[in-house]
Amino acid sequence: MRALIYSFLFCFSYANASEFNIRFAHFMPQNSWQNEKMFNGWKNAVEEESNGRISVTVYPAQTLGKAPAGYDNTIRGITDIAWTVQGYTAGRFPLSQIIELPGLFDKGVVGSCAFQKLYNSGALDEEYKDVKVLYVHTHGMGHFHTRNKKITTLEDIKGLKIRRPTNVIAGLISEMDAESIGMPAPTIYQNVKRGVIDGYMLPWEAVDSFRTYEVSKQHLEFGFYSLAFVTAMNKRTYERLPDDLKQVIDDNSGMKWSLTAGEGFDTADIIGLEKVKATGGIVSQLPDAEKAKLQRMSDKTSRDYISSLDNKGLPATQTLKQIKQYITQCRAEHG
Repeated sequence: MRALIYSFLFCFSYANASEFNIRFAHFMPQNSWQNEKMFNGWKNAVEEESNGRISVTVYPAQTLGKAPAGYDNTIRGITDIAWTVQGYTAGRFPLSQIIELPGLFDKGVVGSCAFQKLYNSGALDEEYKDVKVLYVHTHGMGHFHTRNKKITTLEDIKGLKIRRPTNVIAGLISEMDAESIGMPAPTIYQNVKRGVIDGYMLPWEAVDSFRTYEVSKQHLEFGFYSLAFVTAMNKRTYERLPDDLKQVIDDNSGMKWSLTAGEGFDTADIIGLEKVKATGGIVSQLPDAEKAKLQRMSDKTSRDYISSLDNKGLPATQTLKQIKQYITQCRAEHG
């Protein structure tokens, strides 16, 4: 008991000794690998490198705001930092979401590396002008999951109510003659259980993190998409820091943490797939002819999305070309 009191007093005095406290919000469960390795890993690095002058409080599981509000909550100062999904604010990050188009890459570390290179190039500055971006990244490939219905052909998907990961992939769902329904990832479990949706797309790691393997036993392995993420910081919070502490934040931004995220997602995908199989999940593959048909649908979705942005005067074709160049580089570096 005495040791517990001493420990509490030490932590309390450490928090009081800090000059700045930064609130870091995210929507993953507290026991998720992201909370441990990405968010608390970042917290520990910043606190150590600032010699305790910065303390970071991590708020998991939407405790500082619902997942779709993360980006705006950062701008408003409700939180100092938020890790969120660009697709939760539809139409706000059109060039960023090109990275989500199907078939561009098959590993989170490659997608993260390419996405960070794209951001570093300045091509996305206008999209993130309201925040200080710490890093961007992707997860690995997202697959298709249903409660009980086994998918052996694309006809089996027709008419199903599917949770779309982003508006970009909504086009692909429409191509499959299914109904596209939007909702944040943390709500998938209950909506599958209640029958609000018939299926959803997630990578294996998220099936594990959100425990959706408990309510869905059929899984179709096909790289439907990869999701874009951003860790954004309130500009006023950053500007209040003295130059040496700004440097600590800058040193813990960019490619270093983008790769940490991408590699973490890839490792977690392996663990998640093992969990799905160990808990009775059935993992299926489409026949080659159906894969070819789905690939044609995916290609059409990509062409339509790029054309829609070009028609709005955005440099979508050029951005896609950049992304493909960066993917080639990142495969050589990390593939």
